[in-house]
Amino acid sequence: MHQEVGLIATVAVSFVFAAILGYGADRLRLPPLVGYLMAGILMGPFTPGFVADTALASQLAEMGVILLMFGVGLHFSASDLLAVRGIAVPGAIGRIILATLLGIGLCKLWGWSLGAGIVLGLSLSVASTVVLLKALEERNLVNAASGRVAVGWLIVEDLVMVLALVLLPALAELLGGNAANATNHGLGDLPLAMTIGLTLLKVVAFAAMAIFLGPRIVPWLLTMIARTGSRELFTLTVLAIALGIAFGSAAIFGVSFALGAFFAGVVMSESQLSHRAAADSLPLQNAFSVLFFVSVGMLFDPSILVREPLAVIGALALVILGKGIITFLIVMLLRYPISMGLTLAGGLAQIGEFSFILAGLGVSLGLLPHEGQDLILAAAILSITLNPIVIFATDGLKKVIHSRWPSLWESYGRKRQKALGKELEKIRALGEERERQHQLKMQQLIETFPLFSQVNEDAQEELLLLFKAKSAPPGERVIRRGDRGDSMYFISSGAVEVRLASGAIRLEPGAFFGEMALLTGARRTADVIAVDFCQFEVLERRDFNMFMSHHPHLRAAVSEMAQKRTEMNVLRQQWEKSMDLS
Repeated sequence: MHQEVGLIATVAVSFVFAAILGYGADRLRLPPLVGYLMAGILMGPFTPGFVADTALASQLAEMGVILLMFGVGLHFSASDLLAVRGIAVPGAIGRIILATLLGIGLCKLWGWSLGAGIVLGLSLSVASTVVLLKALEERNLVNAASGRVAVGWLIVEDLVMVLALVLLPALAELLGGNAANATNHGLGDLPLAMTIGLTLLKVVAFAAMAIFLGPRIVPWLLTMIARTGSRELFTLTVLAIALGIAFGSAAIFGVSFALGAFFAGVVMSESQLSHRAAADSLPLQNAFSVLFFVSVGMLFDPSILVREPLAVIGALALVILGKGIITFLIVMLLRYPISMGLTLAGGLAQIGEFSFILAGLGVSLGLLPHEGQDLILAAAILSITLNPIVIFATDGLKKVIHSRWPSLWESYGRKRQKALGKELEKIRALGEERERQHQLKMQQLIETFPLFSQVNEDAQEELLLLFKAKSAPPGERVIRRGDRGDSMYFISSGAVEVRLASGAIRLEPGAFFGEMALLTGARRTADVIAVDFCQFEVLERRDFNMFMSHHPHLRAAVSEMAQKRTEMNVLRQQWEKSMDLS
């Protein structure tokens, strides 16, 4: 067996353990993610048996977060973010501040420093993207108003955490950390005001490039790749855009991989090929999101539950009860409906990706003791595991409030809910209209040219990209006899005459011509003249050969139809010759 198989072993064992324990959790009426977490614990360094490479697992988990956020971006838009800004921005920032203050209070009870309290509070204040999205998907709420608000809330939290990751090294010495480590994080040696200014400038520059430049480049690039007809090249390009923008945004602008991937998805959503990109990336999203939960389990030291039970309970109470209550109160103060407040309170009552990054940075800067990192991991594992129960409890609370105080339930926050709903509905309608127009084009293609019903939807989309529109007024010579065959013409509207030596043949919408020269490589054998004002869809020689090579059965059908047409022309010529002789 090869020696260097850490990556293969980590991925293989992770998937095997996750599949077995995920199925076991489902049989016990628990969410499969509980099984994934248990798989990670069994593979971690704190339990006997196989020990996976935790560093590799963490990087693979980051891939899962990147792909998941990319998928969210594909179904989101800049308009959605602007629509929910009234609740997402003050809600996320307010909750981070209040949860951080609670974290500082807990650390004061334990005798820890202010720096440790800030790191702990920030780590416990931010929710897990993966967990929230899984919960929203299971309840079919991703496209609902509360789902849109939750995703927008998380985006704002991510932006705040990006700023926190840059500021912590700069403030490390002031907060009692290691000054030596504080200067090793890019901007740590600059004055605080300049550090904040440069960080904000980078984030704004990244967002501006993503929103204004991205929609002009990414859809064009996807269209060019789709025209090649290569399914694997298209999928590769989708992943290259997602991972490339995620990595580039982190390396150049200092934002997180997840945030970069989200904006990559938002940019790609402007393309008519976005639904195909989503379908191609979905299997990888699912596979790598499983690795995220497994990697979280690997980091968990179960002994913390015995060593510091009260501290674990305190951290967990802050995450579930403290954050839940804060979230609900903020939503109520902003005068949004009770149902939205409870949905957000339950869905955001957990911690995840950024919590581990902040905890690791806090330990490296000497701000957070190792026990604090263990507490954060314990709170993450337990809050993620308990999140379905918390959501179930908030759903039950909704029913109680609705039954006991129906007037309050119906009236409170309805004005803002209605305004938000209208704005989101308008955005959704624009997206649906774009999709409807696309489907209408596909339908018209099949209705006009039944020949193309023999290929799948992806191939039909490819044809729409390959076709070049051309028009001709009455009397114009579209094809000249003796010319080299360079294109095949499909008649969308109007009519043409194919003028042979024996006479003229009229072709109307749905017919095609010019294929014989492409199939045989011979010269054109007839003139083609437009009878009416004509609209054509044209396949050039290169595109014709490429498309037909990917769909040999369609090439055979075209060849057969062309052969029949040739035979009919020959029979017609023979008949006319016999009539002349008689």
